[in-house]
Amino acid sequence: MKKMQNVYSVAQVNSYIKNMFTQDYMLQSLFVKGEVSNCKYHSSGHIYFTLKDEKGTIACVMFAGNRQGLKFRLAEGMQVVVGGTVDVYERDGRYQLYARQIIPDGTGFLYEKFEKLKEELMERGMFAPEYKKPVPRYVKKVGVVTAPTGAAVRDIINITRRRNRAVQIILYPAVVQGDQAPQSIVNGIRALENLQVDVMIVGRGGGSIEDLWAFNEEIVAQAVFDCSVPVISAVGHETDTTIVDFVADLRAPTPSAAAELAVFELESAEDKLAQTERRLKRLMQNQCGRQVDKLQQYRMRLKYLSPVSRIRQKRTHALQLEEKLQHCMERKLSGKRHGLELYIEKMKGLSPLEKLNQGFSYVTDERGRNVRDVDRVDLHDLLRIQVKNGELLAEVQKKEKREWN
Repeated sequence: MKKMQNVYSVAQVNSYIKNMFTQDYMLQSLFVKGEVSNCKYHSSGHIYFTLKDEKGTIACVMFAGNRQGLKFRLAEGMQVVVGGTVDVYERDGRYQLYARQIIPDGTGFLYEKFEKLKEELMERGMFAPEYKKPVPRYVKKVGVVTAPTGAAVRDIINITRRRNRAVQIILYPAVVQGDQAPQSIVNGIRALENLQVDVMIVGRGGGSIEDLWAFNEEIVAQAVFDCSVPVISAVGHETDTTIVDFVADLRAPTPSAAAELAVFELESAEDKLAQTERRLKRLMQNQCGRQVDKLQQYRMRLKYLSPVSRIRQKRTHALQLEEKLQHCMERKLSGKRHGLELYIEKMKGLSPLEKLNQGFSYVTDERGRNVRDVDRVDLHDLLRIQVKNGELLAEVQKKEKREWN
């Protein structure tokens, strides 16, 4: 068996090939033309697609950081020119084109011209937000600069009629494509400005960059910037961008959207007005209820603080005090009367007359001294005996001393 020499790993081979690609100056900056297929917009912001022609294909990727310069959305079958670097993805061992810029095939010159004018007008301040005029909330006259035929003008008219039939539409039939288009659009802007419309819609339906180029001309951008009437741009579809879009006071993605932005919806305004009316009534009822309650409180306070009320209260208080005093006096007199009755009964118990009425007698000697001791009386002394109904005079015939139990 023959001994094997110079055995390398897969990673080493891929790294070697990648180094060869890196050292090739041509592969570091080249432009490749072809048709887009298998285009996928990843959630990370990267774009993966395949560039093909009749004899071959090459895998391509545009990272999210390079998408800022992409002014359109890639689609299947689109003919483009991709500028970037061809390099090897070592993990899979395959090479691919890392795109830095993508331009539609055949329109590279127009895109360069577009970017140059855009940068120039930006430096002149024509895109500055402080120059943007607000679009009136409620308009009566809408000026439209667009082709007299086509989907754009029909959409604007239909949307306006549906939202508010009272709004007047003044159409300037402009040429929107070709050599005469820029001056025709400028004339339309100035004519509608002289008619003093409330807001102006300038635009057309979708198309290629060549079809929309009239709206990338400097004289059209200058006319929009100088216009005293607020201008809404409505050129092409949502993905189409023109110079007029940057200069206009407001950009609409489509002509239909421009009509919705310019014309307020009468039905929704009426609904909002009805809601406001109901809310106002409710607030007024609540406010009236609060004021009535407050008035009632003031009435009660006034009734309480009025002189008549206070006199009535003082009089009622005086009557209450009078009744209380009378009750106190009656209780006091009753108590004193009861005490007096007790004293009377007590005095009755101590009264000599009461004792006499009960059968007792009161004995005194001739000098009027009360005789209570046998030893203080001698025989033949005269004694006065007071009884219930008179007085007796008696002589002591005998005296006998006893101990009463």
